[in-house]
Amino acid sequence: MSPISYGAVMDESAAAAIDAPFVADGIAVLPEWIDYNGHMNVAYYVRAFDIALDKVYARVGFDPARMKAANASTFTGEMHITYQRELKLGDSVRVTTQVLGFDAKRVHLVQCMYHARDGYLAATDEWLLLYIDMTRRRVGEMPDDLRRHLTRVRDAHAALSVPPEVGRAIALRRPA
Repeated sequence: MSPISYGAVMDESAAAAIDAPFVADGIAVLPEWIDYNGHMNVAYYVRAFDIALDKVYARVGFDPARMKAANASTFTGEMHITYQRELKLGDSVRVTTQVLGFDAKRVHLVQCMYHARDGYLAATDEWLLLYIDMTRRRVGEMPDDLRRHLTRVRDAHAALSVPPEVGRAIALRRPA
């Protein structure tokens, strides 16, 4: 992978306050997202979370132009969604994104989707993103300046409480 400097963008981000959490607004439940139960279909929660992540991606550190110039991307390695309350046609949502941690090759984050008007938690989405060297389409190491930026983001988000859904696993308890 060709080296690319994230320095200018990352330095500007360091000078400015980092939102904690990042917030994406203006996402509405569309007619095609409604299923036969009259509420948003499970698949479209993933779509809405993805739209919200796209809105804050550069602030997380994955500026699309710089990623393209570096011939890099991110792929989702794992995702865990919880559904808390239903959303219906026309509802607007607000999605928060919190960086929980990272290493040289992965970023762990969580998103919370809220009904914009009523404020209730509708769903959560926990992600493990993989940093990809697109020349090989394999996991690669993030450049140092991107890791420095992610350190600032993680530190700014460290004061936030971690949603209780983070780290949950699906399991049925076996009878004793």
